[in-house]
Amino acid sequence: MEHSHATDALAALSHATRLSIYRLLVQAGTGGKLAGDIAQALSLPGATLSFHLKALTAAKLITAEQRGRAICYRANFQAMNALVGYLTENCCADDQACDRPGC
Repeated sequence: MEHSHATDALAALSHATRLSIYRLLVQAGTGGKLAGDIAQALSLPGATLSFHLKALTAAKLITAEQRGRAICYRANFQAMNALVGYLTENCCADDQACDRPGC
């Protein structure tokens, strides 16, 4: 993952509502959730939800699929794993006494 992609993803997740949406979609797994179900679960008005979903989509953290008149949103697990990998790729590199796995 490039540094600029990581900063875009982290910026998108830095808002409390977007983080809540993202965590809900991660919990939903590969099946995702319909926009209306997300709005109901988090008590968000449609316009507010759309605004935040757009930011998460732009950061490539989620994907959207049209299902008739509804839209299903899913966490992009590949992007999530790439971000975590980017954040931890040099974990404890300078710590000779590191006891974390992979050190």
